[in-house]
Amino acid sequence: MTFSEILERVGSLGPFQIVHVLLLSTPVLFMASHNLLQIFTAATPAHHCVPAHNASSLASALPVGPNGEPDRCWRFTHPLLEGPLGPLNTTLPNGTQRHTEPCLDGWVYDRSMFTSTIVTEWDLVCDFRQLKEMAQSVYMAGILIGGIVFGSLSDRFGRKPILTLSYLLLAISGTCAAFSPNLLTYTIFRFLAGCSLSGITLSTVILCVEWVPTHVRAIQSTITGYCYTFGQFILPGLAYSVTEWRWLQFVVSIPFYVFFLSSWYVPQGPLFPSPFTSPHTHTPSASKGPRAQATAEATLSAGILQKELKLNLHKEISLGKSSYSVITLFQNPILRRISYCICLIWFATGFAYYSLAMGVEDFGVNIYMLQIIFGGVDVPAKFISVLCLSYVGRRVTQGTCLLLAGTAILANIFVPSDMPMIRTSLAVFGKGCLSSSYNCLFLYTSELYPTVIRQRGMGLGNLCTRVGSMIAPLVKITGEVLPFIPALIYGLIPLLGGAVAFFLPETLNMALPETIEELQSRKKSEEEKEVQNIPLQSCEPTKGTS
Repeated sequence: MTFSEILERVGSLGPFQIVHVLLLSTPVLFMASHNLLQIFTAATPAHHCVPAHNASSLASALPVGPNGEPDRCWRFTHPLLEGPLGPLNTTLPNGTQRHTEPCLDGWVYDRSMFTSTIVTEWDLVCDFRQLKEMAQSVYMAGILIGGIVFGSLSDRFGRKPILTLSYLLLAISGTCAAFSPNLLTYTIFRFLAGCSLSGITLSTVILCVEWVPTHVRAIQSTITGYCYTFGQFILPGLAYSVTEWRWLQFVVSIPFYVFFLSSWYVPQGPLFPSPFTSPHTHTPSASKGPRAQATAEATLSAGILQKELKLNLHKEISLGKSSYSVITLFQNPILRRISYCICLIWFATGFAYYSLAMGVEDFGVNIYMLQIIFGGVDVPAKFISVLCLSYVGRRVTQGTCLLLAGTAILANIFVPSDMPMIRTSLAVFGKGCLSSSYNCLFLYTSELYPTVIRQRGMGLGNLCTRVGSMIAPLVKITGEVLPFIPALIYGLIPLLGGAVAFFLPETLNMALPETIEELQSRKKSEEEKEVQNIPLQSCEPTKGTS
């Protein structure tokens, strides 16, 4: 009897599962704050050079940029002479041409929206503007590395200790980043924060799936996904109230100290039961009388079920201690097909998602409203996805989401730039489809892989989506050759991922596979059923034969 079957027999969904999901889903509210934090803490406000020689006006001290505003990175070496109607000429008194120079004395920033950001504090503008993007790339690299490291550690030592460690690491690294004296220190702590975020994500998904009954996995997965969605509403509110980047960084890190303490009440995954569980079951002796006899029979049934559960768990423990590596995901044809498809689907989802996220400034709204729009589209998208997951199936839902997202991105190639509403609507629709794809992927991946390598499978998927998110910005460079090439690539990749999804097996209403052998036997039985369902064709004698 599998653990899923035992879970159904002992009461299926009850208070334990509800509290368990709430304890694990609440921290997800603040995970979105860390993922999107640099939108606010690294915002680049309007700025210009400090004028040379204390010029009386910006018009005389700064050249005009392409948008008609004072240039952000250059200034005149000598200010123009001022007259009643403005600057008198564009040359020096001796007839020599005026020259420009970089901002040698620093910059003046518009602080009406943000009191300070890492950009204003460390002057990450002009020749140093790439350092701002580097800090975010290092954070994404931390998420990538964390998926590899914590995925393996979780399979080896259990989900709960890695989850607890990740909470503490995120709280400490986030706090240290808030008090960083320079950009290098800040980047290092942001890298550690990214690592810990992967540990939280992977452990949360697996612990929820392993303890929740089969028929409500899709609902549980969507509830956890909605916590991330609502977290996107929390961040703009905090950023609007706390306009100093150090305090904002500190505020979004403090809750994880609380989650570190509350994680002690989270039970270990069924593959790694508590070592303090008693191996003995005491069955009271039956007394005389019908009520006593009924009580004894009920107690005996509970004892048998408990023994069966413990035997099953001990079997899983021995399997969990077996040596499994990432190579195991590709060792037999069934796992190889699943892993190749899952890698491409995760990559396509992350690649396309961040390609749209990088273009959100084209919406023409302020930075706070921007996040509300992109967070708001997730609400209907995930609701629709959970209905499709529960009634249509995982495979069709996953494939359709990516196909629709790719189509929306490609459609924008043919929409003129002077029709921003249509372009924006297509981008929002594509983002909603990709959010649904993520919602499906976490559940689908955990159901495809057996228990003994499930965390490694999730780690592999996490690795691929982070690679996609890191490559997406580089594709924009191809726009210098032909403007439509980036959109073409951004659209074709999710189309390919959507097509590949239809090569995966369906997992709707199926128990979680616990061993590789069980996965193989399940595949074999499905093939045998398909063979049995093939109708026999009658053999008609050919003409001229008796």
